Amino acid sequence: MLAFSRKQFLELKVVDVNSVIEDMERLLRPLIGENIELVTRLSTEAGHTRADAGQLEQVIMNLVVNAKDAMPEGGKLTVQSRDVTVRQEFHEPRFIQPGRYAVISVSDTGHGMDKETQSRIFEPFFTTKEKGKGTGLGLSTVYGIVKQSNGYVFAESEPGAGTTFFVYLPRVEESAEESSPAKSPQNEAGGCETVLLVEDEESVRELVRLTLTARGYKVLEAENGECGLRIAEDFKEHIDILITDVVMPGMGGRELAKKLLALRPGISVLYLSGYTEDTVVTQGALGPDTAFLQKPFTLQNLAKKVRDVLRSKSAPKSIAKSASC
Repeated sequence: MLAFSRKQFLELKVVDVNSVIEDMERLLRPLIGENIELVTRLSTEAGHTRADAGQLEQVIMNLVVNAKDAMPEGGKLTVQSRDVTVRQEFHEPRFIQPGRYAVISVSDTGHGMDKETQSRIFEPFFTTKEKGKGTGLGLSTVYGIVKQSNGYVFAESEPGAGTTFFVYLPRVEESAEESSPAKSPQNEAGGCETVLLVEDEESVRELVRLTLTARGYKVLEAENGECGLRIAEDFKEHIDILITDVVMPGMGGRELAKKLLALRPGISVLYLSGYTEDTVVTQGALGPDTAFLQKPFTLQNLAKKVRDVLRSKSAPKSIAKSASC
C-alpha cells in the first residue's frame, strides 16, 4: 500500500538495467519451474536509470511470478530490455512524457486477459486467482514502485494470446553507482540452519524458499499453520527458525508460533505480513519486540533479516548451531 500510494522510501541510485536483470536470472529460472522456458534478450543500448535497485528487482520478480501463474500448463517467458525514445508525436492510447527511456518488458504465452480485467490489474487487492492463492498486491506494488521512480507501466494482452508488461524508466547518462543488490555481500549472507516456512500464498512461499535455499539454508515448507505444526512434530532434527505469515486461514501465525515454542523451546520466530508493523502490533496480533518483515520485501532484506534474527540473543541455540556449520 505504501508503494501504491508513492509513500514508500526508495533509495534512488543510478543502476544498469541489464545488470539487474542478469543478476536475477539465477533466481528466476528455478522459480518458474521446468515447464516454462525463460528467455532474456538484453539490448546493449538499454542503459542506466535512477531507481532503487532492490525495488527494481521486486518489480521484475512480481511480473515474472504473475507471468508464471498465467501459464499453469507451461509456456515461454521472455524478459527484454531496450532503449526507447518517446517523441512528442507519439500516438498511443496512453500518455508517456516525451524523452528517452530504458524499457523492461516481461512477456508470457499464457491465457491472457480481457479488457475489463486489464482495466483493474493495478488496483490493490484485485486478483483473478482463487482464494488463498494471491493477495492482489503484486501488480499494485509494481505500479507504485514504477510511478515513484518517475516511470510508466502498462500491459498489452488478448485472451488466449498471452500478456506483455512494459516498464518505462527514464534513462540517465551517468555511470552506475554500484552493482545490483543481488551481488552485494550483505545479500549473499546465508547459513546452514533449518527453516520452517509457513505461508499460504504460493508465490511468496516459493520466493522465500528459493532465496533461502540459494543461501545454504534447509527449508521445510507448509501452506498453512496446521500443516506446519505437523511437519514440526514429525521432523526429528533441530529447527532453528520459524518464518510464518501472521494472517492465514485456520491457524494463524501467532497461534502456530505459540504451539511450536511449547514443542520446541528456544526456536526463533520471524513473522511476515502485508500489514505494517505498527498496525499488527497496535491490533494486538504481535508483541512490540517481535521480529517482523513487511511484505513486499526485497530479496536482500529477507536474507539480512533472517540472519539478524538467528544472530540475536533470543536464539542461543541457533547461534551455537551456526558456529558449527
